[in-house]
Amino acid sequence: QVQLVESGGGLVQSGVSLRLSCAASGRTISGYAMGWFRQAPGKEREFVAAIRWTGSSTYYADSVKGRFTISRDNAKNTVYLQMNSLKPEDTAVYYCAARPFSIATMPDEYNYWGRGTQVTVSS
Repeated sequence: QVQLVESGGGLVQSGVSLRLSCAASGRTISGYAMGWFRQAPGKEREFVAAIRWTGSSTYYADSVKGRFTISRDNAKNTVYLQMNSLKPEDTAVYYCAARPFSIATMPDEYNYWGRGTQVTVSS
């Protein structure tokens, strides 16, 4: 079992940056691809970014490409999402998720989930 806990969310103004963290416990995440998803009120959970278990490749949703960066520190069992140039449409609960090895973009393909951290971007 892998337990995931997100942190770093908050209320910010448009244009600023935030860095989310996802701390894992119970098992090393070194063999897991890690993903970030988000869910806004009344909307389905959507893919944001993912990183392969080796860290050698990443993948982003078009809506965040060039603004968000996913990274991982397997020694710290932690994954990060650096979010720059935040927009009001980035407002959502952000979730961290894990699955074995390879990147995926659908929520159903992930085995483990955190409880989420709220990000609110005001205009």
